[in-house]
Amino acid sequence: MINWDDIEQLHVINKLEEVLQQWFGVELFYTDGFGKIKSKHNHKDFEFENQFFKVQMQLPAGPAILDQTIENVIDTFHKEKRTSGYFDSVFPHVRGVASMIDIDGETEGVVFAYPYMPDTATKIEIEDIRSKLIENGASKEDAQLVVDKLKRTSNVDKGYLQELVDIVAGEVATFHTEISKREDRIQELNSELGDKYRYHMMVGKSKKMQQIYRLLERVSASDASIMVQGANGTGKELVAKAIHYFSHRKDRVFLAVNCSAFNENLLDSELFGHVKGAFTGAIKDKKGLFEQADGGTLFLDEIGDTSLAMQVKLLRVLQEGTFLPVGATVPRKANVRIIAATNRNLKKMMAEGDFREDLFFRINVINVDIPSLRDRADDIPLLMEHFMKKRCDESGQPVKIIAKRCMEKMLNYAWPGNVRELENEIERLVVLAGPDKTIHHDLLSPRILEYGAQSPVVGSGINTGGTLKAALEELESIMIREGLKRCNFNKSRLAKELGVSRASLIMKVDKYGLDKRKQAVGE
Repeated sequence: MINWDDIEQLHVINKLEEVLQQWFGVELFYTDGFGKIKSKHNHKDFEFENQFFKVQMQLPAGPAILDQTIENVIDTFHKEKRTSGYFDSVFPHVRGVASMIDIDGETEGVVFAYPYMPDTATKIEIEDIRSKLIENGASKEDAQLVVDKLKRTSNVDKGYLQELVDIVAGEVATFHTEISKREDRIQELNSELGDKYRYHMMVGKSKKMQQIYRLLERVSASDASIMVQGANGTGKELVAKAIHYFSHRKDRVFLAVNCSAFNENLLDSELFGHVKGAFTGAIKDKKGLFEQADGGTLFLDEIGDTSLAMQVKLLRVLQEGTFLPVGATVPRKANVRIIAATNRNLKKMMAEGDFREDLFFRINVINVDIPSLRDRADDIPLLMEHFMKKRCDESGQPVKIIAKRCMEKMLNYAWPGNVRELENEIERLVVLAGPDKTIHHDLLSPRILEYGAQSPVVGSGINTGGTLKAALEELESIMIREGLKRCNFNKSRLAKELGVSRASLIMKVDKYGLDKRKQAVGE
């Protein structure tokens, strides 16, 4: 659909309107494909350049006469399969030019240039025009005035007029097409950016998250077992769901179980099911999660908390695809993809005999290591925006703005609880802010508000002997080194904290040899 407001602001259209007014005395107006006027000529306060048009629209039946003219033109053009040409108005000997706006074979609108009078009009014909105006309610003075001012156009000039109107129609069509292409491209880029910063329900644009997205794209299509490692609150289950819903198993069930939430006997029943009478309280057969997830994906969270006996049973399912429900004598089969997760060091547990090495290698075909939030600080603003919109939408409020000082405090905090802690803090802020549009730092939890408030005591480690310059440089080096660690080597953020320019900070980092990237390559 053409945006007519944009069309009327288009420079080339405005210039063409000026030319048409100056040389032919006509006004341009537009309708959609159904004949509804889209320019402002039917507005009460519109300033007409053409006096005839102005007086006509002030007549009691003037707007209806214009509508009738438009309808006649569109019907005639469709019947005669024309896209442009001259037309007669309801007023005798008063004419105009119209040109269809065709886009992809469909008539999306019409450009009208109106009105003019042929230079061959006789005195009798001019009197007919004047009489028609008076008949429809114009005063004799107005009728005579507008007839005298009505532009006479020759046959040669009519050709130029037609050509200019066709150009206007072409410009409108071209502009609409280009705008549509740009909007499509913007939508495409938005989609690409959304995909770039998101994977399923995961949010993040940091380099580490981008690496994880690329890895998940490669492994999702396979049936390989995957181990997801990361601290509590980093989103291990989201990773598991992303893998499942981007795999060929996406139409089958995804189930998750926290292995640390059950003792060994209950976990056995939860995973593999049991038969009636297997133990006290087993009053009927129960399907386990492996059987329920047949054809789909089973996410085993905190697998490092399982016993060695349970690990043997899990290994059997992974190797043979069979399991034995509690109290059963006949094994059952299940085609399940396993995604396991833990926040424990399984290699250390294997060395201590607490985790089976053969099971580790079965579930660790692909390893996905989820970084802690403090290691992906670039994602914090994006996550804050995501959680803010989510919570405000749920509560029916407009999205709130986070004040600069509040944002700085949030970025400076270490987030030991990771993404889960961040989401809870945003929810808390939305509640405490109430109807306020802006969230200020004084609403933050005390642990975040007070974090880093007390600077580390560095004076005791400074050599107070020697020159003042050397002592100051030593203090400066310590402050920058500690600040880089605190800001995860984000120099822009640290420069703001220290009150120096980023360029000055970079020079000092080089001076004291504090750049971790250069250290990493052995410089």
